[in-house]
Parts: sequence; C-alpha cells; structure tokens
Amino acid sequence: MLKRCRGNLEEWKNCSKPQVPTSIHNRVREDTNLALKQREKGRVAALRLILAEMKRVEVDEQQELSDARALQILDKMTKQRRDSYSQFLEAGRKDLADQEEFEIKVISEYMPTPLTEIEIEQIVLSSLEKLEEPSMKDMGKVMTDIQASVQGRADMKYIAILVKKKLS
Repeated sequence: MLKRCRGNLEEWKNCSKPQVPTSIHNRVREDTNLALKQREKGRVAALRLILAEMKRVEVDEQQELSDARALQILDKMTKQRRDSYSQFLEAGRKDLADQEEFEIKVISEYMPTPLTEIEIEQIVLSSLEKLEEPSMKDMGKVMTDIQASVQGRADMKYIAILVKKKLS
C-alpha cells in the first residue's frame, strides 16, 4: 500500500511510489499540482507558462510531445527569457528582470545538466574529424551533427563561434 506523500518538494519526489521514468511534460504537470498545494504562486505561474507552451505545440503539431521536442521547447523558452532579462535590465526594470530570472531557474530544473566547455570542445572536434577536409562550407553539416547531441545542454551560439574558430 502506498503512503500519502505530504511535506516539501524533495520528500514528495522521493515518496514510496514506483520509480517509473516520467516524461518531462508529466513531471511539469506533477510539479504544478505540488506547487498549487504548497501555495507557491510564482512557481505555479512559471510552471503554467511551460505547460501552456507545451500544450500549444501539441495542438499545433497534432501529436503527443516527445521528450526531445519538450527539450526544444524548454530551450527556446530559456532563450526568450534570457533575451527579455537583458532588455529589462537595460530599461531599468529590475522587478521584471527578477521575474524573468526566476522563470529561467524554474525552466532549467527540467533541462539536462549543461555540458562543460571541455565536453563541448570534444564534441566539436569529434564532429570535425568525421569530415575529410573541413572548411567553412561544411559549417552547416557540423552544426547539424552537433545540435542533435547537445540539444538543451549547451548554447548553440557559443558552439557556432567555436566551430568557426576551428574551421578557420
């Protein structure tokens, strides 16, 4: 028999329920319910933004979200929040910048652990080794190859700069 899970977030996640791997979408939904129960208004708002975007994409594409697609959505949302954060800071709107920063933190909870610079460089080098004679013309091929393996775990702008540097 399962015991009722009450308490903080960590206790609830580690409760004696079967440890079945859940999709990102289901995790967000469960965490939204938990945040509602714990009356965390800011967290609930951020999680609802994530759910709304995932639902929008599901409806547009008329199919269930895979974890890979969910990561793409979360990555896009993170980029949007970072852009808004910098714009709000430039405009002197610290209150709105803080809200964007909080949303970035909530979104990042569902992203895989980021790659280190060394790991990124190894991925770039291994991708370049697959080419016979790497040149700037091959940048698109290299970026496509790298994107699949680092989705959501690294900033593609940084990787593009690194690839350009290696190819030139």
